[in-house]
Amino acid sequence: MTPIVPETVINGSWDRLEVNTHCQDENKNQAIIERLKTTPGIDFILRVNQHVFETIEDMAEIVIKEFGAEVKAKSFCVRVKRSGRHNFKSTEIERQVGGALLHNSESNGVKLKDPEVTVQLEIKDDILYTVVKRIEGLGGFPMGQQESCMSLISGGFDSSVASYLMMKRGIRTHFCFFNLGGKAHEVGVKQVSHFLWQKYSASHRVLFISIPFEKVVTEILEKVDHSQMGVVLKRMMLRVADRVAKEFNAPAIVTGEAVGQVSSQTLTNLAVIDQVCPGLVMRPLIVMDKPEIISLSRQIGTEEFAAVMPEYCGVISNKPTTRAKLDKIEREETRFDSACLEQAFNDRKVENIDQLFTSKESLSAVETVNLPSTTDIVIDIRHPQELALKPLQLTANKVLKIPFFKLQSIDSLNKEENYLLYCDKGIMSQLQAEEMVDKGYKVKVYQP
Repeated sequence: MTPIVPETVINGSWDRLEVNTHCQDENKNQAIIERLKTTPGIDFILRVNQHVFETIEDMAEIVIKEFGAEVKAKSFCVRVKRSGRHNFKSTEIERQVGGALLHNSESNGVKLKDPEVTVQLEIKDDILYTVVKRIEGLGGFPMGQQESCMSLISGGFDSSVASYLMMKRGIRTHFCFFNLGGKAHEVGVKQVSHFLWQKYSASHRVLFISIPFEKVVTEILEKVDHSQMGVVLKRMMLRVADRVAKEFNAPAIVTGEAVGQVSSQTLTNLAVIDQVCPGLVMRPLIVMDKPEIISLSRQIGTEEFAAVMPEYCGVISNKPTTRAKLDKIEREETRFDSACLEQAFNDRKVENIDQLFTSKESLSAVETVNLPSTTDIVIDIRHPQELALKPLQLTANKVLKIPFFKLQSIDSLNKEENYLLYCDKGIMSQLQAEEMVDKGYKVKVYQP
């Protein structure tokens, strides 16, 4: 991957990485922090200033200069971590530097327990690091430290959060999508999957596997008893998912199911569903409440995707069973034409996640421009989190901020206007432009 700041230098040991940006551009430094915050395996980030010192008096002068204003009218304490060989102890630094700061500032005094300001110092050989800010990371494990999994993703709140939790744990997460709603459904789920991969696990290439399941659903609707359809559909999905997981050496299948959330997710039904899958089925959300899931979705950036994603549930029963009996389910499945399921597996489409929107199959030729005319309206379709980090600034053109996952539902745009779609790499712009052209809009892709 291309570094955000080319002059960045990274050094580290088994439990510590040191990132030196040598960059005065605060926007670029903030972009590095954001990338580190979304990297699995990083527990926390310390933003520090680096100083060379010779004596304790040198350290005291540095601390007074950096923290004198911050401790004004506040209680404080000094905490030191030290590595290397020195002729002093950490406690000596805390006492002497703390005393110097006390006598050369307008603080409210030293308070060792629950101070208002903690002056945090780290000493490594002859280098003093003064900690400016502590930023919490994702935690978990570094990506690739664990084995891989196959996550069943539908684009909603549950499956996207379940996928994220596996990535956070350092598990290389492939995406398996059962298409129940045609091209529009597939495009939406690809967008969610690509966003999750790019933000949390782009260091490792993963796969997006799309399985056409419309005919399977039709077969279930025509052949299976009304009350048993939901459980049968899940069993059919797991049968195919297990084969896909084995094909790509993924020892686990992941779903976004939670106990009691819908009729098919009772303990009894889940046990019956799992009977068809000899592999491991993991459900990281199994005891989470829906508000918790939505809250986590908001934190990781997928809430707005899920909120506009149509619900493709496949089958709906008026009185679905909540206590499925295995023998009855198996009798219902004898009516099902297994050739239909085999065909769905054979027709699967496997794509690399980083190439989802670059194939000729998915994109038509939409003109790209690098300089807008004065009559063009530019639509910035980036995710709000990306937009906040690097706003698009144009002086001669009107700029609309419409995230790509909301663009297709906007009916207030004028088909007589000329629109340019903008995103960082042009991939999502190209995809959305194709959809808008099909609807009669005059659209091009803007790549400055």
